[in-house]
Amino acid sequence: MRTERTLTRLDRVFARLDREPERPAHIDVPRMSRHRIVLFASTLAFYVAIVWAVVITSWLVRLDWQVMFFRPYQQWAEIHAFVDYYVVLGQRGPTAVMVAAWLGWRSWRQHTLRPLLALGVSLLLLNITVGAAKLGMGRLGPHYATSIGSNEMWLGGDIFPSGHTANAVVTWGILAYLASTPRARRWLSALSAVTSLGVGLATVYLGTHWLSDVLLGWAAGLLILLALPWFEPLIARSETWILDLRDRWRARQTAPAQLPPVPVEVPVRLKPCPVAAEDEAAAHEAASVAHSPRATIHLAPVPHTTRSERTPVTPVGSRRPPHPDRLARGAAPTARPLTGG
Repeated sequence: MRTERTLTRLDRVFARLDREPERPAHIDVPRMSRHRIVLFASTLAFYVAIVWAVVITSWLVRLDWQVMFFRPYQQWAEIHAFVDYYVVLGQRGPTAVMVAAWLGWRSWRQHTLRPLLALGVSLLLLNITVGAAKLGMGRLGPHYATSIGSNEMWLGGDIFPSGHTANAVVTWGILAYLASTPRARRWLSALSAVTSLGVGLATVYLGTHWLSDVLLGWAAGLLILLALPWFEPLIARSETWILDLRDRWRARQTAPAQLPPVPVEVPVRLKPCPVAAEDEAAAHEAASVAHSPRATIHLAPVPHTTRSERTPVTPVGSRRPPHPDRLARGAAPTARPLTGG
């Protein structure tokens, strides 16, 4: 008795991977809706408030110093090794390579460059905005602080906002942004939020950032993700241009090599010479006579003779020796004289 095998979740995953790459019929591209605009404005206001609170050396700066003096890396020293590895999830190099590998596979499966281009645009915005803010405000970190209770601004530092935190928000949040279904987007959003939150707290634990640096890093990364729909037309035009360039390059590689056309000379018609024309006509007439069919030769009628009446013809140089007793054909024999014995 034959029974059918029930496909497990792993079997369905491998069956999906075995399919030929195909471009999805509909790609859900996020748009700049009213809800997203409200979130963007609220996050931008939070960003400005954090900067202002640090600039005026408010209660937020006092909280930074209290956390620094608490020294979490000494209070919970047993998790120090784990935090050293976990904070790598916020470093730009390793995370960009991992996420780019996944999005590159998705681009190949879906025949679209949008995932890779969206990652590239988000990282470019991250480098420009966060880098400019770091250099512009120049805040020193906890390990390099010079005066207790000060905000350590404009002293040549580069930690405000936290680059690890902003990079974690953007790098892992882009997976949620590019999710193809609402359910996947919700799960990936929660996962990226927890990951970036852990990376920010890890930098505070290790003493490399103030708490306000981490808060500003979260806001900076979230602003980039919320602003990405404004760059979708640029991403679409870039994808079209790259694919057209690829098609032209392939057509140029597969086209047969074409040789340059050889110029053809136009023949010049010359006027015939009178003497040469007469010679050519005479030669043509002689050739027509020579190639004309031969006339039939009719023989004059003669009386028919039998074979016996024809004169024998002995071929010249016959090999038969002459014999005196041989008579010609048709001659009467003569009597031989009798001789006595």
